[in-house]
Amino acid sequence: MLNLIWLSFFLVAFVCALYQWLALNNASIFEQLLTSIIDMSSLTVEIAIGLIGILSFWLGMMQIAQSSGVIDKIAKAISPLFSRLMPDVQKNHPAFGSITMNLSANFLGLDNAATPLGLKAMQDLQSINPKKDTASNAQILFLVLNTSSVTLFPITVFVYRAQQGAAVPTDVFLPILLATFASTIAGLFAVCWVQKIKLMQGVVMAYLGAAFAFFASLIAYMATLSAEQLAQQSSLFGNLLIISVLVAFLIIAHRKNVRVYDEFIIGAKQGLQVCITILPYLLAMLCAIGVFRASGALDIIVDSVRTLVAVIGGDIRFVDALPTAVMKPLSGSGARAMMVETMNHHGADSFAGRLASIMQGSTETTFYVLAVYFGSVGIRYTRHAIACGLIADVAGISAAIAVCYWFFG
Repeated sequence: MLNLIWLSFFLVAFVCALYQWLALNNASIFEQLLTSIIDMSSLTVEIAIGLIGILSFWLGMMQIAQSSGVIDKIAKAISPLFSRLMPDVQKNHPAFGSITMNLSANFLGLDNAATPLGLKAMQDLQSINPKKDTASNAQILFLVLNTSSVTLFPITVFVYRAQQGAAVPTDVFLPILLATFASTIAGLFAVCWVQKIKLMQGVVMAYLGAAFAFFASLIAYMATLSAEQLAQQSSLFGNLLIISVLVAFLIIAHRKNVRVYDEFIIGAKQGLQVCITILPYLLAMLCAIGVFRASGALDIIVDSVRTLVAVIGGDIRFVDALPTAVMKPLSGSGARAMMVETMNHHGADSFAGRLASIMQGSTETTFYVLAVYFGSVGIRYTRHAIACGLIADVAGISAAIAVCYWFFG
C-alpha cells in the first residue's frame, strides 16, 4: 500500500507537470519540481537534527520511568479493565501483562518500548487463538485500542511545531487530548458492539465513568473560557503536566535507589539512532509530497474539496489540513510529512497548521499497525479489525476539527 502511495505521488505530479507545460505553457514547472525536491531534502535534515536533542532527553527520562517501575505500576492499575473486556482470555494470562505494558508505554509516548511490547502481546494472544490465520476477538480489541489509544505526551508534535516557528508549540495539548480520547472511545464502543461485550459491568463502568467524569469536568471548565484563554490554558496545563510527571519520575526513581543519571544516559543514547531511523522515511515522504504540491496536484484536490464545502455553506478553513487526515490511517511517516509540509506552507500557528498537528496526535496509523502486528503472527483474515479501526480514525479526525474550531476558531 505504502509503495503504491509513494509511487502515485510522483506519477501524478509528473502528469500534472506535463499538462502545465503542454496546455498552460508553463516551461518552468520542471524546475519548480526539482527545486521542491532540494528544499524538502534540506528541510528533512533540519528536522532530524532538531529532533535528536529532545528525543534523546525524552528517551532518557522514559528509561528512568522503566527502571523505577512506574510503567509496571500503570500496567497493574489498568489490567482489571482488560480482563473484563477480553472474556475469552483466561484470568492472569501473561497476555494481560503485555497488553497493559504496551498501552501504558503508548500512554506515556514511549514509542520504542511500545512496539516490541505490542508484538509480544499479539504473540501471547496468538498462543490461545484457536484459528491461527484469523484474528481473535481479543486481538482485534487490542489492535483497535493500540491504533487509537490516548497519548498523554505527544512530544514529537510539539517539537515539529517548535521547528516550524510556532509561538507556543504546546498550545495544541488539550485539543489533542480531547481528540484522541474521542477516537479511543469510538474504537472501544465499535468493537464492543460487534463482539457483544457487556460494558455494564462494575469494573468497566468504574473505569469508563472515571474517564468520562474527568473529560466532562475538563470540558465544562473550558466552556467558561474565551478562545484566547483556551489556548493559554492548553499551553499551561500541558507544560505543567509534563514537567510534573518528569519530576515525579526522578523522585520515585531516587526513592527506589535507581541511579538516575546512569539510566538517563542509557536511554538518551537511543535518541541519535531513532533520528537516523526516521530520516529516510521522512525524506521519502517529504520529497514526494513536495513534488505533489509543486506540480499543482495537491492544490487541485484541496481546491475541489474547498469548493464543495463552500457550495454547501460550510467553513473552508479545515480543508487545508485534510491531506494529513487522509494520510494518517495509511502511513505514519506520510502523515508526519503532510503535517510538516502544511505548517511549512501555511505557518505553524495558522488554523491549518494547528489542525494538522491535532490530527497527527489524534490517532495512530491503522493499516501500518494492522500489517505489523497481525503480520508478526501470520494472521491473514482480520475480520472487523479494519472497520473498527477506521471508525476510531474518523471519530478522532472529526473531533480534531471540532476542537480546533473551539480553541482556535
